[in-house]
Amino acid sequence: MKLVKCMTALLCAAQVCLATLAGAAPLSITLPPETAAFKPSTMPGYALAQQKCSVCHSADYINFQPPGMSLAQWTAEAGKMQHVYGAPISDRDVSVIGAYLAVTYGSAKANDADVLAASNAPAAQLPAVAGAGAKVDAKALLQNNACLSCHATDHKVVGPAYRDVVAKYAKDPQAMDRLMSSIQRGGSGKWGDVPMPPFAQLSPDDLKSLATFILQQ
Repeated sequence: MKLVKCMTALLCAAQVCLATLAGAAPLSITLPPETAAFKPSTMPGYALAQQKCSVCHSADYINFQPPGMSLAQWTAEAGKMQHVYGAPISDRDVSVIGAYLAVTYGSAKANDADVLAASNAPAAQLPAVAGAGAKVDAKALLQNNACLSCHATDHKVVGPAYRDVVAKYAKDPQAMDRLMSSIQRGGSGKWGDVPMPPFAQLSPDDLKSLATFILQQ
C-alpha cells in the first residue's frame, strides 16, 4: 500500500513538473557575434574567401585544418566544398581560393610558380566584362555571388528578405546609394549580429544592378 501511495505521489509530482514546463516561456539562446576573420592578404583569393566561404561557415573552420597543408591539399579542400557541399563557387574560384589558403595558412609561398598560376587564371576562364552601357544580369550576379544562399525575396533566410529591405528604405531618397554601399562594404548590426561579407570586387554597374533588383521587389 505504501508503495502504491509513493508511486502515486511521484506521478503527481511529475505531472506538476510537466505542466510547469509546458507553461514556461521558451528558452531563448543568443549566440555571441562572429569575431573570426580570414587573415588579410593582397592575394585575390582573400576577397573571394571573405565573400563565398563566409556564406557557409566561420573563418574559424580554416584553423581547424591540419597545419602546413600544401597547395594541392588546400585546393582539394576548396574543391570539396564545391562538389560535395554545393558551394556556389566556380572552378576558377577553387584555384584562386586554394592558392590564398595555401600561402596564408599552409606551406606554400606566394612566389611559387604553381601558386602564381593558380592565383591568375587564364583570360579564357575569366568572366566576360560587359561594355559601357551594357545591361547587367542581376539574377546571374545573385547566383554567382551566393546572394541567394542568405537572402530570399519574401522571407528571412540568414539575412533579411529583400521585401523587408525595400520596406526599410522605402522613404529614403538615398536608398540606392546606401544599398550599393552596404553590398560593397558588408557589415553587421543593421539586421542582427550575423555579418554580411563585403563584395568589394563588384563593379559600380554590378552594384547598381543588384541594388535596383532588390528595390524592385
